[in-house]
Amino acid sequence: MADGAIAGAVGTTALNVVSYLDMALRGRPESDVPQETVDKLAGFAHLDLGSGDRRANRRSGLGPLIGYGLGIAAGVAFALYANDRRQPLPVAAGVLGAGVMTMTDGSITALGLSDPRTWRRSDWLSDIVPHLAYGLTAAATWNRLRRPSRGR
Repeated sequence: MADGAIAGAVGTTALNVVSYLDMALRGRPESDVPQETVDKLAGFAHLDLGSGDRRANRRSGLGPLIGYGLGIAAGVAFALYANDRRQPLPVAAGVLGAGVMTMTDGSITALGLSDPRTWRRSDWLSDIVPHLAYGLTAAATWNRLRRPSRGR
């Protein structure tokens, strides 16, 4: 499971790099969905985030941490699925990338923060490409951490 957590963390780092690169290249703003997610979850848990700058700073810190948590959890879930075996890279990348994208988009839909049915093509690209990067890097990391089969 530790290798799954490592693969998930590497994948999440790749997702963030691709997202920030997209923001830099296209000049688009960062999403406020992570901070809105923090607000919703804090409300459900009856947690007071404070007010003013303190609240804003907590939202800025907790939003990305939720993303890392999801990415790492997906890596651990993949480790349980893979049963400690190497996986074909395209299959593993698809399972990991689509799995994290489904978890993320499903969560924000369930929380009422967004409705993917209303997204434009550019919105979908901004979502799919980073999740593809997650899947590829997490899968490659998982396979790299597995010992090759004997006889190869």
